Amino acid sequence: VSSTDRIIAMSFPSSGKQSFYRNPIEEVARFLDTKHADHYKVYNLCSEKGYDPKYFHYRVERIFIDDHNVPALQDMLKFTASVREWMSQDEKNIIAIHCKGGKGR
Repeated sequence: VSSTDRIIAMSFPSSGKQSFYRNPIEEVARFLDTKHADHYKVYNLCSEKGYDPKYFHYRVERIFIDDHNVPALQDMLKFTASVREWMSQDEKNIIAIHCKGGKGR
């Protein structure tokens, strides 16, 4: 298994009206719970908005990066250390990373 097989990039898990056209949070949670139960951690790179981490069993880490901006070195080091620690705990562990649209940050 390569490391990229353990990384999911997606758009913001949305609720309310946005969920009609963008990644409904309930569907994202159901997918992760079905395919990767107890072995996933979600990284929210979106500084603009968040959501209730209960959807993902409180395995959510937030790194505040503004859209169309380079993250601070301190934030990147924090992020990579967290990912490294999570991935090394179990070979089944995966990460799901998102910003708003799923491609910018």
